[in-house]
Amino acid sequence: MKIAVEGCMHGELDKVYDTLRELEKAEGVKIDLLLCCGDFQAVRNENDLQCLNVKPRFREMKSFWKYYSGQAVAPYPTIFIGGNHEASNYLWELYYGGWAAPNIYFLGFAGHYERLPYNENTIRSVYHVRHYDVLKLMHVKEPLDIFMSHDWPLGITEYGNWQKLIREKRFFEEEVNKRTLGSEPAARLLNKLKPPYWFSAHLHCKFPAVIQHGEGGPTTKFLALDKCLPRRGFLQVIDIPSGPGPHEIQYDEEWLAITRKFNNVFPLTRMPFTMLDEQVDTQDDLQWVRNKLNARGAKPIDFVQTAASYDPSCQASNPSITVHCRNPQTESFLQLLNLPYLLDSSNSYGVSRNESSSQTGQALDSDDIELPDDEDDPADDDD
Repeated sequence: MKIAVEGCMHGELDKVYDTLRELEKAEGVKIDLLLCCGDFQAVRNENDLQCLNVKPRFREMKSFWKYYSGQAVAPYPTIFIGGNHEASNYLWELYYGGWAAPNIYFLGFAGHYERLPYNENTIRSVYHVRHYDVLKLMHVKEPLDIFMSHDWPLGITEYGNWQKLIREKRFFEEEVNKRTLGSEPAARLLNKLKPPYWFSAHLHCKFPAVIQHGEGGPTTKFLALDKCLPRRGFLQVIDIPSGPGPHEIQYDEEWLAITRKFNNVFPLTRMPFTMLDEQVDTQDDLQWVRNKLNARGAKPIDFVQTAASYDPSCQASNPSITVHCRNPQTESFLQLLNLPYLLDSSNSYGVSRNESSSQTGQALDSDDIELPDDEDDPADDDD
């Protein structure tokens, strides 16, 4: 199976797909799947632009809206994760994952308590990684083929040519030397899950590394990729052994079982997330999920459009912010697992099942693991 991996998309779907078509023609190959490591920018309309954490002068519609509206269709099955420059209002509709557009699948989100309209703080905190989500991932036991994270795992530079990295990105030198570059939760997941491949983006440069997990242990091939710009390393094609196909996106039994087990402690406010026993047994839930999928099938429901798409001939002069929409895909997912819908937008921060109000005046709590802004070269600011 030939898989194309892309770094930060930043809404440039047309350019990435055109590059893949040219690659197929030049190399005589067929790409089976495209993976994108965040900053996808699934912006459907002018309202979504207001929920994008970028400076106003850099807010551009780009090309996702064409694929959302049906004007264009993704030529390759595309799977993406979130980053720190996203239309967070739309991705929140698909918290558990779902089709962001036909043939374009989002793997899931992080934010819990943030609600529209976002303010200067929540437009940033909405994409922060949460302890709750890391804990869920720490319970994965089945072998993985590929793991994607937007930020790099902390300490990953020790396993690659960090000298070359800081020659190209000199402002990384202090963080590399102090071992502060990257995400500590991602490093814990890397050491726990030990996937054969790990792909990242965020820092807008290409960086390969190989991690040997103990003497004689498994190996992880790490690759970070750049953003979509000419003469930049934003794309890589890898060949992973697989069955003959046809290939399709399906729910994973183990992940559904973990999601079902953890749902009763889903945090909806800024109150610190606590769990008495972090080693949770999901075996009963796994059997329940297996029986359910055997009866229903493992495919997600199809894409559902929930907002008007951008119309270049009729630009909105004063975009309005709407409330979060109940996406039918999310409702179907929760019905599948027999879970209540907890993502209501009845107040600005959500109400926990065990609390009468949220504490909106506090700083970010300890369960927010901040994803820093892009550590990009200042020369790229106008790209």
